[in-house]
Amino acid sequence: MEIKLLNLLKITLLISVTLCFIACSKNSASTLITIADAREHKAQFIDTGISGDSVGDILTFDQPLLDENMKPIGTNSGSCIRTQLKHSFQCQWTLQFKNGSVQVAGRELEQGTSNISIIGGTGIYAGIVGEMQSHNNNDGTFTQNLSYWIQ
Repeated sequence: MEIKLLNLLKITLLISVTLCFIACSKNSASTLITIADAREHKAQFIDTGISGDSVGDILTFDQPLLDENMKPIGTNSGSCIRTQLKHSFQCQWTLQFKNGSVQVAGRELEQGTSNISIIGGTGIYAGIVGEMQSHNNNDGTFTQNLSYWIQ
């Protein structure tokens, strides 16, 4: 009986140490906040089907990327395909900085906050994983809050 209890305690301890190693070894996320500025450099609309806004239409953009103090730090460039009228686009774009880039992809909502996957990076962002929250500020800018880890 004591041997079984001892073995059960050893197994429990091993599981606890393993779970802690997995959870505790992951560093806390880094945060980066950027502002995509589409006020002067608006997205270009490509009408591909039914005249006017319709599923399949394309948006392309190449806009200044700003820090929280509205100072230039890079570019925000990519494309989106309309997937749901008056609701959302499926997008892929690159945040380009002096020392590297971050690629993101996902559903961009017309209003509110969108959760977008960080799918890769270059330079100092090589090995990046995480999520970006993109918020339409309704003034031609989008606040992008990146929570990420570099693996």
